[in-house]
Parts: sequence; structure tokens; C-alpha cells
Amino acid sequence: MDKKTVLVGLSGGVDSAAAALLLKEQGWRVIGATMLIWDPSLPVPQGPRNTNACLSPEKEDVSEIRALAEKIGIEYLTVDCREAYRRAVLDNFRSEYAGGRTPNPCVICNSVIKFGVLPQAAREQGIAFDKFATGHYARVEQDPQSGEYLLKTAKDLSRDQSYFLHRLTQRQLAQVLFPLGEMSKDEIRQIARRAGLAVADKQDSQDFYCGDYNNLLNFPNKPGDLILQDGTVIGRHNGIWGYTIGKRKGLGISGFKEPMYVVGIDAPHNRVIIGPKAALYSDTLRAAELTWTRGHAPASAFEARIKIRNLHHAAPARVTVSADGQSLQARFAEPQLSVTAGQSAVLYDGDVVLGGGVIL
Repeated sequence: MDKKTVLVGLSGGVDSAAAALLLKEQGWRVIGATMLIWDPSLPVPQGPRNTNACLSPEKEDVSEIRALAEKIGIEYLTVDCREAYRRAVLDNFRSEYAGGRTPNPCVICNSVIKFGVLPQAAREQGIAFDKFATGHYARVEQDPQSGEYLLKTAKDLSRDQSYFLHRLTQRQLAQVLFPLGEMSKDEIRQIARRAGLAVADKQDSQDFYCGDYNNLLNFPNKPGDLILQDGTVIGRHNGIWGYTIGKRKGLGISGFKEPMYVVGIDAPHNRVIIGPKAALYSDTLRAAELTWTRGHAPASAFEARIKIRNLHHAAPARVTVSADGQSLQARFAEPQLSVTAGQSAVLYDGDVVLGGGVIL
């Protein structure tokens, strides 16, 4: 029988390299694929920058990744995803910040680009493969009763990346492999060291962009008021996109008895709302743009644990889905800090990802 073929998203980091190595050792014919996303028209940040970020001009120099593929002993190709990335990720990033929200570009990139455009474009280049794999820390299992595919958290919860993958569809989950889902980061680095891979101790990517977000936004100044919750004007800002919920430093205000934070952004009136830390807590959230890993909501009302950002500890809540299925409202058992519009709320039932939506 011919060996089955797996296409592996190869980023140049230790995780994707280890995923390719493990799959090869399991007997797969492995093809590494790197998606090109850096648009040469983007401004190159001046001064120090994070060259390990996903969106970086350094990432487009694939010579090191090609050498890595050769070291592992696998085939390799690059896939031009720049136009699709600009439309799906960068345009959304700019529009969300312009609207006073704080987006999560990695969530969109994974569902639309990495698990969508990349494998599809590879097939259009004539590359035939049976499965698609990445170095994400997550697991996929098939429900023996329903036949549906379940997205689950990684065994090592300190590395779990299921939050970023919650928009994957049944079709995508059916073809994906996550070889690292049962392993720890230390184990992965040891595997890479034993194979003599230069990336064994490479630093993890820390952000999606290598420079200051303002380089990407490139918005002209749009001055407005900094106000207290009662409407009192206490200062000025040059653009709401420079502020996120929970921001404390650089507000340019003083004279308060307690630390003050950004507690809200009033985009229609171009105002940033300032308040004490207590005002950052909320026991409810609303979310739209819902996606469900099984293709449908569990019920019109149900209990779940919700993460409101990747490093947030999932909190228990009662979830109610609207009659039209387009939005949900959740009430937490305890108030949560900095529920932020534009971020993703991801719902869990134990270690199973139910789905999620964009916080309103």
C-alpha cells in the first residue's frame, strides 16, 4: 500500500518542525508548506522588532525553512497567501480598531488562511495529500456515536492553543492532524535536539506582527475626549485605536486617588472612558459571528466554561443563544476582568471546544 501523504504547515519554529518529524517517523510521506503573508507594501518597522512574529519581512526569507525541511528529509514548497491574508486578516484588523474594538487576528488567520487558503492553494498547485497538519497544541477526536469531529484542548494545558482554533469547521477538523496534542513543550524540544534541528531552542512567536500596531493601522490623528463614567471630560486622545480595555499606562491623566484604566470605548462619539479597576469587571457578555465546531449550537440555553482571551482561565457561565442563532449572551457565575469587544469568547464543555463568537 502506498504511504499516505500529509501536508504540514512549516513556519520555521520548533513546533511545526517537530510535527513534521514525528509524522515522518510514523510512516507518512510528509510535504512541508510555508505560507507567504508579508506584503512588500507594508511599512517595515524601524529599530528593534520581533523577528519571530508571524507577520515579519524576515519570515519571507524561507532559506532557513527550506534547509530545515531538507534536514528533516521532507519535500517542501511555499504558497503565496498574501492577497487573501490582506483581505481576511489585515483589513479586518484595521476596521476593528477603527471601530473601537480589539481584534484577535490569529483566530481569523487560522480558520481562513492557515487551515483554508494554504491547503487549498497547495492542491491548486497540484499537490495531492490526505491530511493537513500543524504544530498547534490541541487534539481532534471523532465521536464514535455521532461520527462528528471534536476539537479538544491539549494534554498540556499550559501550551493549549484550542482557543485560536475554535472556528475550524467539521470539514477542516476531518482532515487535520495535531501531532503535538498529547505532548509537552519540553518533550518537543528534546525530540528536535535528538534530530539535530537548529530550531530546537528557538524562541516561540510572541505576536502576529513584528512592530508597533500603529505601523499597520496608519490612521491619521482623530482627537477626542477622555471622559469619566459620568461624562466628565478629563483629557484628550488622538485616536480611539490607541486604547484597549484595561490600559493603564500612557493615559496622560493624574490627580486621582486610585489607579485609573480604560474601561470603555465610545466609538460613535469618539470618546475613551476612564474609570477605576472595579469598573473593569462584568458578569455578562454578548457575542456574535458565532461558529460551532459541530456545526450547530449545543442548545438554546446551556452551561459552559468561557475563555474571553487566550490566557484567561475559562470561567463557568450560563449561555443563552438568540432565537435566530446569530448571537449569544452569557452570564458568568462570578464577574470577569476586562471583557473586551472584538476579542473572541470561546466556549468549552470540559476539554471539548463547543465554539465561540466575537464579543460585542
